Amino acid sequence: MTAPTIRRLMEPTETHVRGLADVLLDCVAGGASVSFMAPLSMARAAAFWRGVVAGVVRGERALLVAEDADGEIVGTVQLVLAQPENQPHRADVAKMLVHRRARRQGLAAALMRAVERVAADEGKSLLVLDTVTGGDAERLYERLGWQRCGVIPDYALWPNGGLCATTVLFKTLGPAPA
Repeated sequence: MTAPTIRRLMEPTETHVRGLADVLLDCVAGGASVSFMAPLSMARAAAFWRGVVAGVVRGERALLVAEDADGEIVGTVQLVLAQPENQPHRADVAKMLVHRRARRQGLAAALMRAVERVAADEGKSLLVLDTVTGGDAERLYERLGWQRCGVIPDYALWPNGGLCATTVLFKTLGPAPA
């Protein structure tokens, strides 16, 4: 099996939107708490990704995808570049998603390393994210050197209902600008 290719989409197309929507649908169907409730429709998932694409076009976000040997999107992560004027050195990592068929192959770690490189290339020295407390992603982030800030109880709902906590983490990439 060929390792997925990770790349930054500078001009995402409607084909990318459909592939990203498929990954999101799979993650929500698998129970991931990623801002959406089940059942999630393709129309709603695609509308979300079209909004992300608009942010990419405006330069507010970086969008990375992992594609398998057939060119199908099997994972993604975003970097929210647009921050308040007193935080030009910071970015938020958002929606790191891996399709269930591509999990347990190191893809999430590869996506995170790639988004950290993009952040450094964009002049960002501090990254922030949040994730479900106690989940696989939290353990991954900590293995990759992310530091825990704290836990917020009852932060969000699972896709099928019921509250879950979120853990806030950060990672310093280099010195902050003066």
